[in-house]
Amino acid sequence: MKFKKLKLFILTIITAIFISSAAFAETLKIGSMGPLTGPYAADGNDIANGVRTAIAVIEDEGGIEGFDKIELFTEDTACDPRQAVAAANKLINNKAIGVIGAYCSSATIPASEVLAEEDVIMITPASTNEKVTERGLKYMFRMCGRDDDQSKAAVKFLTYKKVKTIFIIDDKTTYSQGLAEKVAQGCEAVGIKVILHDHVNQGDKDFSAVLTKVKTKKPDALYMSLQNSATGSLMAIQAKRNGIEAIMLAQDAVYHPQFIEIGKDATEGVYLTFGFMDAETEAYKKFIAKFKVITGTDKPGSYSAYAYDSAITLLKAIKETGGTDPAKIKEAMLKMNYKGASKDISFKENGDSGSSYIIFKVENKAFKNYWDPETGKLFSETK
Repeated sequence: MKFKKLKLFILTIITAIFISSAAFAETLKIGSMGPLTGPYAADGNDIANGVRTAIAVIEDEGGIEGFDKIELFTEDTACDPRQAVAAANKLINNKAIGVIGAYCSSATIPASEVLAEEDVIMITPASTNEKVTERGLKYMFRMCGRDDDQSKAAVKFLTYKKVKTIFIIDDKTTYSQGLAEKVAQGCEAVGIKVILHDHVNQGDKDFSAVLTKVKTKKPDALYMSLQNSATGSLMAIQAKRNGIEAIMLAQDAVYHPQFIEIGKDATEGVYLTFGFMDAETEAYKKFIAKFKVITGTDKPGSYSAYAYDSAITLLKAIKETGGTDPAKIKEAMLKMNYKGASKDISFKENGDSGSSYIIFKVENKAFKNYWDPETGKLFSETK
């Protein structure tokens, strides 16, 4: 009888401790921001899904000690600076420890200023404008590459293709115009003549006016610096329809599955710059397996893996430091050196993680590794 009472007493104590621990356990709150509505919604949702995948992986591995769960707050920036500031304020009010985002540099830059005032860590998986990490913000990090590196890769490729003249088009956004200007400068520096650097507007669907100029000028290459892949698809369709025979080169924002899905045959032969990812690594396979569970597809968007690595890095740093002190989290992140899904991850003091741009080519309705700017060789030559 006494044994039964003792057993009941012990069970009661254990239950009380469990309930007490659960009552005091915190929920770890992190945020993501990107365009969840509007013309760039595909990219914003790709980012959010990459973060969701990272959370699922960390929770499968036992979560983070001291926290009962990880809660994600997703905010829509619509690639609009004012809406991005509002999104940042919402995440601060929700007590997000860190934020993964945003997509457009024109949204990331103002949002990061707001987050910096509250010492909230921000890791962008997609904003490539170099100003993102050149403003001296204490807690600003970048997982993707930079436009000054991307433009160099583009110019090296144009030189490899023996291009003598080029026509450049951008859509006036902070990102696309800044990148286009760097490509123009790079071309002039190596003797490639920029016949014209022209502009279209965000949301335009009819590019007949600018493409008529391209056809008249007959450049060796047409460089499309556009904010999203759907716009790139429309421009490629109309360029092919107008009989433009120039080499077509686009950039990372156009590198997305829907570029091919929308553009179909018109995208065949188009070249693009984007970061190299090795799909054969265990880190990438782990990412893609969980991504499929979370989203139902094993075809992630362009920035899903970068968003995943951004979130994994943040959560690993929180786990290592055992808390949410931003200074300690930053210190842990700066010491990291590991193989992520998207790249080998380590950070410079300014928050950049380096660039790995290569040239892709659309062949048989798929993006294929084509040319490596570092070696100057075709990927088919290195197999």
